[in-house]
Amino acid sequence: MEERQVGVYLAALAVGALLGRVAPGVGSGLEHVLDPVLGALLFVTFLQVPAADLVRSLRDGRFLGAALTVNFVVVPLVVAAMFAFLPADQAVRLGVLLVLLCPCVDYVIVFSGLAGGSGRRLLAATPLLLVAQMLLLPGFLYVFLGAGLAEVVEPDPFLEAFLVLVVVPLGLAWTLQAWAARRPAGARVAAAATTTMVPLMAATLLTVVASQIPGVGDSLGDVAAVIPFYVLFLVVMAFAGRAVARLFRLGTGAARAVVFTGATRNSLVVLPLALALPGSFAVASVVVVTQTLVEVLGMVAYVRLVPRLVPGDGAGPR
Repeated sequence: MEERQVGVYLAALAVGALLGRVAPGVGSGLEHVLDPVLGALLFVTFLQVPAADLVRSLRDGRFLGAALTVNFVVVPLVVAAMFAFLPADQAVRLGVLLVLLCPCVDYVIVFSGLAGGSGRRLLAATPLLLVAQMLLLPGFLYVFLGAGLAEVVEPDPFLEAFLVLVVVPLGLAWTLQAWAARRPAGARVAAAATTTMVPLMAATLLTVVASQIPGVGDSLGDVAAVIPFYVLFLVVMAFAGRAVARLFRLGTGAARAVVFTGATRNSLVVLPLALALPGSFAVASVVVVTQTLVEVLGMVAYVRLVPRLVPGDGAGPR
């Protein structure tokens, strides 16, 4: 499955879309299992981030500086340039902001590795990127949408999602790491858990699409209107990421990782935040899911094109 993971992900998206259309009742019901599946995926992702590596990664100043710069300086500027041209609907704009302002922490590692990027650096930077986006997102939303946002976005669901989907999986992963370091049984459990990465990613994509497709019908025009912005974002961030990597004088693997972290967004984690919005903002969750569909297809192209954009020693994608 690891050798064919891109095909597996595309198949999962297709099956999810078909299920959501043919059996919308079943698709909508899958929304209840979205958080457990996503939490399991993030647990396995964090399990591959040794706690000791996190401390060491904080010493990799140039890579961390580049990753933070591309995600929290360059990306907001790119989004600001596009913001005035987005559809006027506030729910649509909120959905776009939620998904584009938060860097990915899960399958970015997979796709970056396929293109010869440094997955180890991205893994180690994952907790820092997660904490930074959760701290900065409220401020970004205030800047873009103003004080009126406080009447729409309740902080409690955001805090609950952060605790359930980030803090708990991270704590469990590091607890299992400690057990694995001391007992052979723990090492076997950890090794078995890491083999579930691709199936869990596929299950998450299928669940997300199937559960949200039934709500697309009434908002098809709004959803279609944001697709060109998502495509443009991927194009712009490929070159912006390369520029940031050059600014920080990074090697090939680290540079490719910076390109990927700047382009991929955290749609799977921010989706529960979008689902927690009031009913009048229901289209925001569909806008977030649409970004997932566009991005997965874009990552297939990135795997082929990034090694050419950031050439190295001739090692291309596997």
